[in-house]
Amino acid sequence: MSAFFDPARAYHRHGAFAAPALQSPELWRILLGLTAIEAIFALAIRGFDAALDSLAPALAIAVFEGTTPAGLMVQLASYGFLGLATAFVTERLHHRPARSLIGARGQGLRLMTRGFLGAMAFYMVVQFMPPWSDFAAIEEIRPAGPWLLALPLALAALLVQTASEELLYRGYLQQQIAARFAHPAIWMVVPNLIFASVHWNEGSGWADNWQYVIWAFCFGLACSDLTARSGNLGPAIGLHLANNAYAFLFFGEVGGLDSGLSLFLFPATPEMPDMAGAGADGPILTLMLAVELFVLALAWLSARLAIRR
Repeated sequence: MSAFFDPARAYHRHGAFAAPALQSPELWRILLGLTAIEAIFALAIRGFDAALDSLAPALAIAVFEGTTPAGLMVQLASYGFLGLATAFVTERLHHRPARSLIGARGQGLRLMTRGFLGAMAFYMVVQFMPPWSDFAAIEEIRPAGPWLLALPLALAALLVQTASEELLYRGYLQQQIAARFAHPAIWMVVPNLIFASVHWNEGSGWADNWQYVIWAFCFGLACSDLTARSGNLGPAIGLHLANNAYAFLFFGEVGGLDSGLSLFLFPATPEMPDMAGAGADGPILTLMLAVELFVLALAWLSARLAIRR
């Protein structure tokens, strides 16, 4: 394997990235920290939802469904509670500054921008080159003016969401596990198994869920790789931001969940009579999943080339 890939050489910057976690590498701290972060985040979201439902019921529904620009932006921005919880636990339980989750000073913004632009350029080429999209099937195109005006705020909300997730999974967990276990097979795989598991949706079919979890695991590995190669969280945030911007800002379904910021709207998919059992008997490893993983691999490669690491 070393003839094709040498982790020590490819990830030589990761040692400095994970070094701040060496002062508190105990396994019990990692388990307690993850539990505390998830608990704080859950309580904060519940409190936020309750307050919103009491003060602005219509907005609360829009936030839950994500069918309006304001509703979806508030939903995405609420992930800031996850970032704050991660920062709080890092400082209180591990006695190190939350800033240490990002990496070397002065590089994060530059590397994030490069990673975002590299991955986003690839997504745009893939999507707008035939035969990937059937634009004839589009039912509605939102007015370009209001969409462009909302774009800076939408990107800001997406940045809060993606950066918060990266702070937890590729920042806190990857650093702390790397401080406890030196082998890349552990500090890359374990955080992303946890990351993938939270993408399980009880309302979706069994096969669809497993496909999404597999994709999320591979996406997490791509982010971990970029972090390890650069010694900084910036490129992972950039790739994550590009992926989610592509998913939220361009294509959605008319009246569909999380479609509030989509420029192009396709007809709504007919609702299955039993969502819990939908796709339960279908295959997990399909050609479509293979294509999606191939696209992900090329997006990762584009981000990697953009950061030149």
